[in-house]
Amino acid sequence: MNSILEGDPSDPKKPELNPLAKLALELGPLMVFFFANARGEWLVEAWPALGSLGGPLFLATGLFMAATAVSLAVSWLMTRSLPIMPLVSGVVVFVFGALTLWLQDETFIKMKPTIVNSLFGAVLLGGLLFGRSLLGYVFDSAFRLDAEGWRKLTLRWGVFFFFLAIANEVVWRGFPTDTWVAFKVWGIMPLTI
Repeated sequence: MNSILEGDPSDPKKPELNPLAKLALELGPLMVFFFANARGEWLVEAWPALGSLGGPLFLATGLFMAATAVSLAVSWLMTRSLPIMPLVSGVVVFVFGALTLWLQDETFIKMKPTIVNSLFGAVLLGGLLFGRSLLGYVFDSAFRLDAEGWRKLTLRWGVFFFFLAIANEVVWRGFPTDTWVAFKVWGIMPLTI
């Protein structure tokens, strides 16, 4: 029986996705979010129905949710499986995005990166406690490491995810919304790379 989730990194039958396509599928929704927040008024002028979502951040949230759904669907069509980390992130986007739009409270979408990064950090470090380096599911096509290499990389990324969660809290609580959006796109991505 085939699983809908991506297979084990060492599975030779696991379909490989072109690295550029994978990058586009993972960064595409974030770029849609940034663009919609920056050009929200223009989008509402061009498509007045979008104005019912609210201000630019609410419009960006709705389009972010739609772009995430499209990204996951395209990933499914290309590989017949769903990548675990984008799927988990997508679920959090849908839950917190829906709360943001329904309650018209931007706090929920601003907390999403904190929750996702904390969750990923906890999963990675928790996996190490049980003797599993789970990072291989994400980077298996990019790196070929031995068990010790995966353990070190997983430890570093687990700590890094907690750093990102703290940084997100500092920026969204201490700076204007546009600064937070810019940090989310242009700060977190370079830090990650």
